[in-house]
Amino acid sequence: MQLVAENLVLERGGRNVVDGLSLRLEGGAALVLTGPNGSGKSTLLRALAGYLRPRSGSVRIIGAGEDREVGEVCHFVGHHDGIKTHLTAAENLAFWAAYLGGPADVSVRVEAALQRFALDALADIPAGYLSAGQKRRLALARLVAAERPLWLLDEPTVSLDTSSIDVLIAAINGHLATGGMAVIATHVPMALAPMQQVRLGQVVHAEAQP
Repeated sequence: MQLVAENLVLERGGRNVVDGLSLRLEGGAALVLTGPNGSGKSTLLRALAGYLRPRSGSVRIIGAGEDREVGEVCHFVGHHDGIKTHLTAAENLAFWAAYLGGPADVSVRVEAALQRFALDALADIPAGYLSAGQKRRLALARLVAAERPLWLLDEPTVSLDTSSIDVLIAAINGHLATGGMAVIATHVPMALAPMQQVRLGQVVHAEAQP
């Protein structure tokens, strides 16, 4: 499977923040987006996820077995954690596991996700009572609870301590090892293999492959 973007022009606030970007991401590879605030990292991720219509250009998935929208095969974790505060940590993950990954083995996948992100002791606590770091870990845990081939992550390390960042990096590397893809906007160095880094704020033609 490949993620392909061609000649993307993305607008925000009446100006182009991404102008003429093309990229090709193959299964098993990661693309890390860097650049100053306002350079278009978040805008690009939202466009890749299908939340923002490009002014021109295209985004498509190749090799999914049938014509599918990128949103059907991706996880998007943005600045907002997307957590239902009245549900427990486990209930939040069960919702996402069933919604994004189907009804099979939901409890098994939820337990694995809670353990991976060190949330098992907090499973029955309403998410509204969690700290900022715990909420971020819960948002990221849905990556494990519902497998999808493409992960789009916008500053995923925000509110995480060093050990939690290590857990996240291990999860991403595990995803890549099974043929998954990841596009990550971050200011934090991440030891991912294989990885290509793209700095926004210029015309970009990038390829990332294992």
